[in-house]
Formats: sequence, C-alpha cells, structure tokens
Amino acid sequence: MADNAKPRVTPELHKQFVETAGGISPALARALEDIGPVLLPDRRRKGLVSFLARAIVGQQLSTRAARSIWSRIEDAVREDGGRIPGYFCERNVPRLTACGVSGNKIKALCSISAAHAEGSLSPDRLKKMNPEQRSAHLQTIWGIGPWTADMALMFYFREPDIWPAGDITVRKTFSRFVSDAGDTPVSEAAALFAPHRSLLALYMWRIVERTPS
Repeated sequence: MADNAKPRVTPELHKQFVETAGGISPALARALEDIGPVLLPDRRRKGLVSFLARAIVGQQLSTRAARSIWSRIEDAVREDGGRIPGYFCERNVPRLTACGVSGNKIKALCSISAAHAEGSLSPDRLKKMNPEQRSAHLQTIWGIGPWTADMALMFYFREPDIWPAGDITVRKTFSRFVSDAGDTPVSEAAALFAPHRSLLALYMWRIVERTPS
C-alpha cells in the first residue's frame, strides 16, 4: 500500500458493512451500526522494529499488563543510554527479564534485533512485497508467527484486507455472530467483507471494548 493510505470506513462503506452483516446476522448488523465508521490506527511512528517488539511483548497478556511491561522496557533503554533495537541483545537479558519479559519473548526480541542489523527488516524492501510474501518473510524470524505478521500487515503496512484468524478475540467474536445466525462457515462469512477485512477485524475489537465485562 502507499505510505499515505488510510484504511477507514467511510459513511458509504459503513452502510455497505451493515448491509453485508445483515445478510449474515441481524445482531452483527446492529453492533456495527452502533459503532459507526472506524479508522485503522497508524502504528508506524516508532518504526517497524519497535512495532514488532511491542507486539511480541504483548502476546497473551492483557492490554494493561502489556503496556506496563513495555513502559519498563522503554525506561530501561533510556537508563542504559541505548536504543531499540540495539538494546535487544544477550548483554541485556537480565534487565529484560527484570522488566517481566519471558525467556522465549527475549529470544524473539534478540532475533528481531539481529534481523534488523542484517537488513532483513528494511521497510523499503518489505514494501515491495505483496502481503503474502511479506508475511512469509517476517515469519522466517524466530518468534514471529502468523498473528504478529498479521498485526504488522494491518497496523504498520496498512493493508486493508487482512483477516487475522489467529487472533482469539476476533475469531471468537465473529464466530459468535455467525454461529448464532446460521450455518455459514466463519471463513466464508468473513470473505464477504473483502477487500476490507482488516476493518472487519477492527470492528470485532471495538465490539469487545464496548461489551460490559
């Protein structure tokens, strides 16, 4: 995608989303209508390495816990006088552990740092790839799996049609609407929203955020 692309739901596209959802699940159509148009957040400001590192750190954690650990990492980097990604190396394993990062996640952070040093994470290089190639390339780095690659495609590379099937929140939320309404397989139902499935995933997160716990 172009750097200035802004995947978003215009009023016209929102209407289309609601109409498509109505053919699957009236409850889903109502939920989308209540939320209104959405804009996919832009996470490019601090660079690809920081984005990937933060995504790795936050895996399988609550949003609050992930933010707390990442804040400790940023404080440790500042105190050391270093920079991300160079800070992610064997020398700093004890400090990363003290920040609350697990051993496997530290290994992934160091792998991302090494890939950056080798030039494997050059944004210019990655932008020349199509989404499938880019995902496969990212997953050659130890610790980066399909979910992390999907998050990078959506929020860093701004791809509009990524369906993160590995995201538990997205999958369970959408599956609940689809299964409650009929026999349409989840993958087929999601495909009805192409080429805007990144925004469909964003809607699923917004639905959960608005649902009382």
